[in-house]
Amino acid sequence: MKFVFTDKKVNLPNKVHAYAEKKVGKLDRYFKADTEAAIVFSVEKDRNNVELTIRSGGTIIRVAESTSDMFATIDAAVSSVERRLRKNKSRLEKRLRQDAFTRSVDAEEISSFVPETDEEEFKIVRTKKFPIKPMTVDEAVLQMNLVAHTFFAFKDTDNDGRFAVVYKRNDGGYGLIVDED
Repeated sequence: MKFVFTDKKVNLPNKVHAYAEKKVGKLDRYFKADTEAAIVFSVEKDRNNVELTIRSGGTIIRVAESTSDMFATIDAAVSSVERRLRKNKSRLEKRLRQDAFTRSVDAEEISSFVPETDEEEFKIVRTKKFPIKPMTVDEAVLQMNLVAHTFFAFKDTDNDGRFAVVYKRNDGGYGLIVDED
C-alpha cells in the first residue's frame, strides 16, 4: 500500500504518520497490490480531523473522523473503513482481493474488528423522471436551492452540454460533479 500524508495547518511529529501507516496498513489485506491511501490531518477548534481516502482499482473508499486525540481519530477512521467493507462485503468481494474477507488475523487485531452484520439490500423506493435542462452552474445552484434539495442534475451549458451535478457540502459550500468525457 502506498501512503500519501497531508498536514493541513498543523505540524505533526513523524510518530503520528508512522502510527497511521501501521494502522491503515492493516487494511491492506482487503485490497489488491496497487492500492493508495491518502491521509489528510487537520486540527480545527480543538478537534483532530483525519480524512482517509483509499483507492484500489476502480474502488474508492473515503471516511472522515474527528475526535479530541489524533491517535483515536486514526483508529476511528480505520474502524469506519472496516465497517463499510464488512457492510458491503458480498458486493465488494468481486472487486477486491479474492481472499479479502477470510479470517486470518492476529489475536491483538481481533478486538478492533467490527462485528459482522447482515447486509442490507439496495432498495429503490421511488423513481422520478424529469427533463434534464441545459443551464449554467449558477442557475443549477439557484434551482437546487429553490426546490430545497441537496443536489441537482443538469446539462452544463458552459461545458458543451455535458451532464453535471451540483450538491450542497456539509461545510456550507457547493460542489460540482462533471462528466469526464
